[in-house]
Amino acid sequence: MPRLDICRQRLANQHLIKQTLEKASELVRVLGAVQAQDYAAAKWGVAQRVRTSTDVTVEKEITEGAILRTHVLRPTWHFVASADIRWMLALTAPRVRAILAHYDRDLGVDEAELRRSRAVLTKALQGGRQLTRAELSTALKRARIRTENTQRLARLIMHAELDGLICNGPRRGKQFTYALLEERVPPAKVLGREAALFELAKRYFSTRGPATVEDFAWWSGLTKADARKGLHAAESELEHEIIEGRGYWFPTPTSRKTKSLVARLLPNYDEYFIGLKDRSAMLSTLRTSGLEAGVSFLGGHLITINGQVVGGWRRTSKGQATIVELKLHTKLGDAERRAVARELRRFAEFLGLPVEVA
Repeated sequence: MPRLDICRQRLANQHLIKQTLEKASELVRVLGAVQAQDYAAAKWGVAQRVRTSTDVTVEKEITEGAILRTHVLRPTWHFVASADIRWMLALTAPRVRAILAHYDRDLGVDEAELRRSRAVLTKALQGGRQLTRAELSTALKRARIRTENTQRLARLIMHAELDGLICNGPRRGKQFTYALLEERVPPAKVLGREAALFELAKRYFSTRGPATVEDFAWWSGLTKADARKGLHAAESELEHEIIEGRGYWFPTPTSRKTKSLVARLLPNYDEYFIGLKDRSAMLSTLRTSGLEAGVSFLGGHLITINGQVVGGWRRTSKGQATIVELKLHTKLGDAERRAVARELRRFAEFLGLPVEVA
């Protein structure tokens, strides 16, 4: 399986070639989780994989609670389907807490204070109230829990998310709110640990594959041992191939043959690359140009052609229009430029605003 085929299969498995799902929440559930600390960019990443999805429709599903934005897997925000939040937290929150332990000590956040803060947050939010971070800070201060350090406040709220106590509520204007998870999310089937490992591994390799167990451990935040255990449980539903001496797992490849160019304006932290520890397969074109060292996967948006990174892009606002600046690292042919132009039109449709190229 040549490297370009790896990229093509990953594009197909992540719904980046053909969009068949109607709702953003369905896509999030299929993917398991979608990294989302850049909120606006993450919504665009989801919408690219869904039929006729726009910023308005994705926001509506978040407002209604079908999609939650909370801390899970690793110490950062992710979109998660509401039906999955409880078992996913039970599986991955202990590892996130272990990572946070050192920083908690530096901030003076101990278990006694976390218990007090949970009680305060519960009282402040119960009865369906949805409060902003600033309003939660005020409630904590009244209980003499220090929140003057923004990192300290963020840590108290993050622990409450990891405990399954709170989650995001609807946005109030441009401000995010929080709500009690038990009041916002309907009851769902409880998964035991073994079943949760199987479910997470199956979703991961079905959508990020071809991928390795090291990739899965990175994305999930699980130990290597737990990652192997999950893969072992799911491997009967996956294909396996040794590529350049490494084991890759993936769903049965699609039989569709297409020569059409697939251009994507991927947002920063997109699952196409952030979901893999080893991102080398998508850098073949850049290596040929000697530009691999100049690409930062964590700092900007990426342009890909058939899954290969060919440049970066950024967006700014100008009145009612969005300005997109393209920075190409390789020379594109006419067909490739037309494919990028189609993506720019899709982005304008997603935003519901004109898009101008700088």
